[in-house]
Amino acid sequence: MTKVYLSTTALSKEIQRPTKEVFKMLSESGLVTREEDNWILTDKGKEKGGIVKSHPRFGTYIAWCEDFKNDLIFKSGDNNAKLLTSTALGNHFGISKFRTNPILSELGLVQKGVKGWLVTPLGKLMGGEQFEYDKTGVPYVCWNPSILSKRSIINSMKEIQGDYSIEEKTENNQSTIGFREKFEAKHRTADGHYVRSRAEMLIDNWLYMSEIVHAFERKLPVEEDVYCDFYLPVGKVYIEFWGLENDKKYKERKQEKIRVYQKYGFNLIELNDDDIKNLDDVLPKKLLKFGIQAY
Repeated sequence: MTKVYLSTTALSKEIQRPTKEVFKMLSESGLVTREEDNWILTDKGKEKGGIVKSHPRFGTYIAWCEDFKNDLIFKSGDNNAKLLTSTALGNHFGISKFRTNPILSELGLVQKGVKGWLVTPLGKLMGGEQFEYDKTGVPYVCWNPSILSKRSIINSMKEIQGDYSIEEKTENNQSTIGFREKFEAKHRTADGHYVRSRAEMLIDNWLYMSEIVHAFERKLPVEEDVYCDFYLPVGKVYIEFWGLENDKKYKERKQEKIRVYQKYGFNLIELNDDDIKNLDDVLPKKLLKFGIQAY
């Protein structure tokens, strides 16, 4: 039977690891060595079944027998070092590889570059690491497996897929739930949202009439149980309207929310009662700071 050989790049896709990480593992195992800008197959690498092949366009490269993907060098070591590609991450959550990065972008973990994807500060906090393909230089992001157990990511992925079986009431968000139950969302906006105050209705209507896509009471993609008033996917901007300034518990809740926004470096627009009276003057200027132009 003819043996099937995989280039190191193809091998990395098979085992769902970044190509640079695979080369590092091969190098640390003594199977390849680096000479100037080229990888050289060692005698030990040849014993493992590695061969040197040539391509009319790309020149010579190292290839491995297909069975090599099951070698112990890819199964040993610290599990935290085995980074996940976006494809592997999508497979875990049952999401198409074509949707994974756009979803991560909507959550503020990555952003679209001129080519490829770039990790954001929040993405780094969630275990994202930046890489680029050797031949093309196109950037991509891989993830520490710890991201698979983060409740905020699990809930966001479920929510995006239409799974509403997420448990909201936990010990940490009783105050948030209490606030949301106390102030019922009974004000219907022009786009069909139900909000909790006249001020929120005016903000929602202004965004809708300005043709700015927005979500109401979107949970922040972090471990803390915090819900924003409004979220704008374009620009990754959060809007908070601060009312009830005379309420002690509300003030405490406000300070906690601001702390979370600052901790993760989120783009935040804050509005008060005076701003509501002048939305046409106030909001366009605040949005423009984040690259959003209101028409």
